[in-house]
Amino acid sequence: MPPDAGRAAEQVARQSYGRLIAFLAARSRDVPAAEDALSEALASALRVWAERGIPANPEAWLLVAARRNLMQAARHRTVEANAQTTISLALEEAEARMNEAGNSVFPDERLKLLFACTHPAIDSSVHTALMLQAILGIEARTIARAFVVSAEAMSQRLVRAKVKIRDAGIPFTIPPRPALPGRLAAVLSAVYAAYGLGWDGLDGEEAHHSLAGEAIWLGRALLTVLPDEPESIGLLSLMLHCEARRSARRDGNGRYMPLDEQDPAGWDATMIAEADALLRKAGSFNRFGPYQCQAAIQSVHAARRLSGVTDWQALTTLYAALLTMKPTLGARVAQAAVIGRASRPAEGLTLLDRIDPRAIAAYQPYWAVRAFLLARAGDDAAAADAYMTAVGLSDSPSVRAFLVDRLAEARRTTSG
Repeated sequence: MPPDAGRAAEQVARQSYGRLIAFLAARSRDVPAAEDALSEALASALRVWAERGIPANPEAWLLVAARRNLMQAARHRTVEANAQTTISLALEEAEARMNEAGNSVFPDERLKLLFACTHPAIDSSVHTALMLQAILGIEARTIARAFVVSAEAMSQRLVRAKVKIRDAGIPFTIPPRPALPGRLAAVLSAVYAAYGLGWDGLDGEEAHHSLAGEAIWLGRALLTVLPDEPESIGLLSLMLHCEARRSARRDGNGRYMPLDEQDPAGWDATMIAEADALLRKAGSFNRFGPYQCQAAIQSVHAARRLSGVTDWQALTTLYAALLTMKPTLGARVAQAAVIGRASRPAEGLTLLDRIDPRAIAAYQPYWAVRAFLLARAGDDAAAADAYMTAVGLSDSPSVRAFLVDRLAEARRTTSG
């Protein structure tokens, strides 16, 4: 197979998977069938494009092929005739609209699928995982690692949830405005989890960068639906603040750079300005929530670009507020790091000591922060031990290399 055909298929799958699945599922009401149809279309693309060349519009080619696969599968399944007719008419109407006047753009239904994935009829524990797979195409084993469960267990949960969407007739619609606030928490959590996976893809995987971009797109789409919802605005501000620093997370030699060592000149000033404007807009509603609080924390860090210093006391205040609203493990560890910088390392270490040892046994950020604070407190031997644990728990080669350097420094200080 010519490499160009393979690359083209991979690129369109990466860029358009969620849009294609959402378009097909919104009309068939069957997520698994839509996934199967698109998978078959991608396999056909690898064969046909290698023989006949890459089509002018690969995305439209895949949509038409998947639509035919979906209808063929429906005819072979025990599906009521009227349901087959409804699916067929919906897909044919959409395809006809695409072909009118050469229009190659099809409606983006991802927001509708997002609300279907987080419907109250589906177990809330699988909302985020379902969105990550159905809309963003993340494999079950990757999601399983993020949720610390086996890949088999996660696959079974996802299959049951998709069948539930089909069998319960869950609508692919954006809920009426009065019902939106009650559904929002699950939706925001799912979008932020998607961004978190994209952010963690530090080592140059294009798919992870694309994943972060998809999450930001979803955040912007939510904002169009909920322009007056401060937490939706706060989430978008938070993601943009983080994304503004993406290029500065490595130095010129590709070495990982922690936030306090990054050169602010490498941050995206335009993106930071947009994030701050969104945060001010969210604040005008006087309904402060955890996403706004996290965005405010990132805004304090971003202010170093102009002031040259970090306001650690402001961060201490914001983390105290965050923990009253959302006392997650990550927030508690981050608070300890900030307090260890704002006052004395011993105070941060005391906060770390209060965390349940079972919760942090395999949590790499805890050990990295503990090692950092121990080194600042002058206990280099204990810092070296903590760095060793953090190195062993790190999935990122660049972060691991950074921690290995810190480990070597602690050992040198100890031996000296």
